[in-house]
Amino acid sequence: MDRLLNLAARILLAQIFVVSGYGKIAGYAGTQAYMASKGMPGELLPLVILLELGGGIAIVVGFMTRWTALALALFCIASGLVFHWDLANQGQTINLMKNLAMAGGFLLLAQAGAPSLSIDALRSGGTRSA
Repeated sequence: MDRLLNLAARILLAQIFVVSGYGKIAGYAGTQAYMASKGMPGELLPLVILLELGGGIAIVVGFMTRWTALALALFCIASGLVFHWDLANQGQTINLMKNLAMAGGFLLLAQAGAPSLSIDALRSGGTRSA
């Protein structure tokens, strides 16, 4: 059961990043403008897309899971603080809390890794210690 729970957790954590990364490609100019409105340089957008889309896919397939999960946890915290820090706005506060909750999930995944049903497991001979 642990194998399937780990895979399900990876899929559930990653899906928002895969969808969001793809959406940023489709709405590139609008996303750049939104980033600029929050004081972030639009030139960072390709890196954001790479982290969201590439990182999300890497989590699903279990490739470099611990490092990718750690990177996404840090991204969730940073982007939550930059884009959702408005405690007077209930919607933004909820979005901030969601980012922090996702960061917590990614930190647990960074701890556990992807011990089976993953590229990491295949690269280590079929099993990985958690």
